[in-house]
Amino acid sequence: MAIKYDLIIIGAGPGGYTAALKAAGFGMKVAVIEKEKLGGVCLNRGCIPTKALLHASSIFSMLQTCDDFGVSTDFISFDFGKIQDYKKRAVKKYRDEIHHLFEKNHIDLITGTATIRRNKTVEVRSVDGKDYYEADYIIIATGAKPSSIPVPGADLPGVLNSDRLLAATNWNFDRLTIIGGGVIGVEFATIFNSLCSKVTIIEKGSHLLGPMDEVVAKELEKELREKGITIYCGAKVKEITEEEGLACHIQYEGQELSIKSGQILMSVGRTPCMDELFGADVRFEMKDNRLAVDSEFMTSESGIYAIGDVIAPIQLAHVAAAQGTYVVEKIAGKSHSIRLSVVPNGMFARLPIVPNCIYTDPEIATVGITEETAKALGMKVRCGKYSMDGNGKSIISREENGFIRLVFEAYSNNIVGAQIVCPRATDMIGEMATAIANGLTAQQLSMAMRAHPTYSEGIAAAIEDAMREGEDQD
Repeated sequence: MAIKYDLIIIGAGPGGYTAALKAAGFGMKVAVIEKEKLGGVCLNRGCIPTKALLHASSIFSMLQTCDDFGVSTDFISFDFGKIQDYKKRAVKKYRDEIHHLFEKNHIDLITGTATIRRNKTVEVRSVDGKDYYEADYIIIATGAKPSSIPVPGADLPGVLNSDRLLAATNWNFDRLTIIGGGVIGVEFATIFNSLCSKVTIIEKGSHLLGPMDEVVAKELEKELREKGITIYCGAKVKEITEEEGLACHIQYEGQELSIKSGQILMSVGRTPCMDELFGADVRFEMKDNRLAVDSEFMTSESGIYAIGDVIAPIQLAHVAAAQGTYVVEKIAGKSHSIRLSVVPNGMFARLPIVPNCIYTDPEIATVGITEETAKALGMKVRCGKYSMDGNGKSIISREENGFIRLVFEAYSNNIVGAQIVCPRATDMIGEMATAIANGLTAQQLSMAMRAHPTYSEGIAAAIEDAMREGEDQD
């Protein structure tokens, strides 16, 4: 006989565990089914371990220039095994905290592989056999897994995906080639460049970071090149062979080039995880190889919802968490506490208010729309820009590259977009997301006092620049 729940969530990543905690807070009886570890890809093989490695590698990189700050060291080195141990401790601590919250909120964590059957029944297979569970509602939050490209040699032993690279314990990365210049690719390039690897990025698109603002992407490309990273944009991988390690053969600007390295990271995107998810007695509508959902995140099966990477081309942990919160609030009949987009008063454009963060050096964070997107929407805008080379905190830290650019709708003066390239950009973007979500104007933003010296003073300067532009136009 099946055990009955109010809500069953398949997948224990940020979308899944956030939805579970929200539902438990509303008094629902909740179960979360996960075939691996609590926390999903983000916690165990994604955001958290990657950022731990970024932090450790940035410390090593900073120590190499510590003489500039009057700090002397006789010998600097790193132990890759110990760095990985530090990463594992950080992951475990975070996972233990989620375990504690599950126990505190009486959420059942079920380990096994889930298959959805008819009548919102879920079959779970584990080492102990099969069990069956029923629910009034189901949320699918199974995430995504690394993709590959179908080229000869892609299955050679030294060709790794991000999961395998994060699990490596021995240093074998003096030369690393990264296929793919998206977020994952550039973050790994930053990590291994900081650890003195000779890093090459191969990107098939015309610039790094795919659909992101080209001005931001070009600024990052300039910074990475200055750090010694070799970048080939507009390049096509033809094959991978074993030659003095590995050789990646590419076509670039009409030439055939061979890039040799010890390891190759395949970082060409992620594919939704749906293996064994659907039984023969259920039929789910698909769109672009993802689960199709309506505006409320419901699938073609009534009462079954899907969130996160399994449905969205924008694969971000905080997007999955926000969607999970939205769905649970809908199920519980509560008013929504979070927005994914907004249409400001007097405008006809829907503005995304999801922050996009990239943890490179310098950091990159964007929200809303760019000047180019605004013009494509027929929106008249004015922009304010501030170069961080004049910022006091940047001068102190000797991190003077980057900029802050804010986009305002010309008539209402409402902020509609922000692009930040500088240290702590990922922390600062929250203010801009809040401002767009609440339709704040340049004048309202300028009323807030910002401490000195801080990187966020650049926001005030960018606002002033936009307001001066407005006065000049008037």
